[in-house]
Amino acid sequence: MSIQWFPGHMTQARKKAGETLAMADVVVEVLDARLPVASSNPMIHELRAFRQRPCLKLLNKADMADPLATKAWLDFFAQQPGVMAVAISCKKASDVARIPGLAQKLAPHRNDAVKPLRLMIMGIPNVGKSTLMNALVKKKVAAVGDQPAVTKSQQRIDISSRLTLYDTPGMLWPKIAHPVDGLMLAASHAVGVNAYIGEDVATFLADFLLQAYPSLLTARYGFATDGLDGVAVIEAVAKKRGCLLKGRGGEYDREKAAAILLTDYRSGALGRISLETPALREARAKQLSEPVAVEPDTDTE
Repeated sequence: MSIQWFPGHMTQARKKAGETLAMADVVVEVLDARLPVASSNPMIHELRAFRQRPCLKLLNKADMADPLATKAWLDFFAQQPGVMAVAISCKKASDVARIPGLAQKLAPHRNDAVKPLRLMIMGIPNVGKSTLMNALVKKKVAAVGDQPAVTKSQQRIDISSRLTLYDTPGMLWPKIAHPVDGLMLAASHAVGVNAYIGEDVATFLADFLLQAYPSLLTARYGFATDGLDGVAVIEAVAKKRGCLLKGRGGEYDREKAAAILLTDYRSGALGRISLETPALREARAKQLSEPVAVEPDTDTE
């Protein structure tokens, strides 16, 4: 299953982002801590590499990710020149308060009212950029929703005489080359619902959970996972939650059960789950004819 989603407004957003980046000092890239590389837009890397801008990578939703996997990702990003990575939750004021100071370390020459620090907030849809913006500004300046691509226009906000923010719409890229990345993005609600079939994405998620977090399935739904595959997990969820099709003789409503599983993952109700680690991503790359890029960035300031 190959998932692609690139609404028309994203083309204009990319063009505008490229122009604005010329004025910014640091790119603040918001990632989903549960899939940090899959949720990193390669177009953002291309734009900042062209402008030679350093990057502060925020692994947001870290409170929903596997802490061991997050630690591995922070070690991975620490090897990249011109990059600083930190695990945060944009819903925690103390985490958000650290961001300007961390960004300042990447642009020490921008530290007064004459040369204010200019941050460009970037990322794919639904990773928490709007929540971050509102927390940084300490008032609602960006729309927040549970659907991807809520923000469609760019804005500039002067926090103080020493700090300016540029907020950009969430951008995916025209072609998601590797099917697993598309499935992870869909499972995490980063693409529009019309771009995928919910049952297929939920089955992928269930297969992964069986391999990596079977105990979380048992704890959440109360069934043993031995001998199950992804399809059977969806049916087991349907049975436990009473998802039946009306007038179909007790046939399970797999579409409804799939939606339950996806919602429980997205909300964190299933537990702290990471869909990729550096080691797992490398292993998946070896299974593909076209390797997934996992090498550290080589661009410098």
